[in-house]
Amino acid sequence: MNYTEEHEVEPSRGAYWLSMVRLSVLFIVLCGLIYPLVCTGLANLLMPGQAKGSIIKDASGQIVGSELIGQNFTDPKYFQGRVSSIEYNAEASGTNNYAPSNADMLKRTEDSIKAWQAANPDVPVSKLPVDLITNSGSGLDPHITPESARVQIPRISKLTGLSADELEQLVEKHTEGKDLGLFGEPRVNVLRLNLDLRGHL
Repeated sequence: MNYTEEHEVEPSRGAYWLSMVRLSVLFIVLCGLIYPLVCTGLANLLMPGQAKGSIIKDASGQIVGSELIGQNFTDPKYFQGRVSSIEYNAEASGTNNYAPSNADMLKRTEDSIKAWQAANPDVPVSKLPVDLITNSGSGLDPHITPESARVQIPRISKLTGLSADELEQLVEKHTEGKDLGLFGEPRVNVLRLNLDLRGHL
């Protein structure tokens, strides 16, 4: 047997601990400091708007919200967004995971339909798009379908004096297509649409 094999000296326990500490510090610096700083820097360089929260400002330059988070519009002369069980509170996303047979779910849906009928007597319930009376998965969805915007035109036209054609043009202007022409569905950002509508009042 070779002497060096027989008398091989194992590293001390202290050397093991020192190696682990060095490795931990290395990964803390790489993953906890350098990587986030590089990603943040690239995001601000390549996509400054998105990196800062996709903030939306009105004509005077005042911040009115984010294009990623919906808002409650209670004034009936504006377009309404989806139902949100968390009132669009961005501190926590999510919604009640009710089954279609849940009593609370049924009552909320019935109440939403009654509210729709009261506010939109010129549009039959059969033409009410389902996304106007249902939550999104996050409860923060800022978009509705173009059809959900169009069915609100009779109410808004009556309350604002704008013609149906003018309002249709606004909806068309703010209709976003599928991502890359393939993914998702056409959609309308309710906040951007209402800001444009306010400019016409």
